[in-house]
Amino acid sequence: MWPWGHAAVAYLLCSLWLRSRYGRAPTAGIVVPLAVGSQFPDLVDKPLAWTFGVLPSGRAGAHSLLVAVPLLAVLWWCFDGSAGRRAWAGFALGYLVHLVTDGVYALITGEFAGLAYLLWPVLSLPAYDESTGILAHFLAADPTAELLAELVLFAAATLLWAVDGAPGLQAVGRWCKRRADGATATLSGR
Repeated sequence: MWPWGHAAVAYLLCSLWLRSRYGRAPTAGIVVPLAVGSQFPDLVDKPLAWTFGVLPSGRAGAHSLLVAVPLLAVLWWCFDGSAGRRAWAGFALGYLVHLVTDGVYALITGEFAGLAYLLWPVLSLPAYDESTGILAHFLAADPTAELLAELVLFAAATLLWAVDGAPGLQAVGRWCKRRADGATATLSGR
């Protein structure tokens, strides 16, 4: 699945669950870690495989439940308090949604061997069309029904996110402003 597909499914599930369970929209404290978690396995594995050659595939290390479960357990232990646990929940949901959605096409087609990445290195990885880099991966995208479906999901998630009040947008904006102000101060010698 493409990055926008992972983010869309994660946000839709998070928002719909919070609305049905608690009657409220997600907050920045959940949405920002959710967004990071929904991309995390690819942010780790693809550079390690495609750029540095450390992993055998862009869907290996962080895509394995043998890495995800212990990592999420350690993060649970590290993030205590209500704000920390909300952040953990957002990250964990995004991360697990990523793992599941990477396997959704294998499930739909009945090619269950395509799910072997979930137990790598215990199971051998299936053969993937690997890329020579992130940019090459995006440039090689074909306009398929799957790509269109993911874009429709992304549009639906973006609409719901806007209806929810765009949670996380102000928090990310404040973070970017602090970084820019710090860089300006450093350049001006303050």
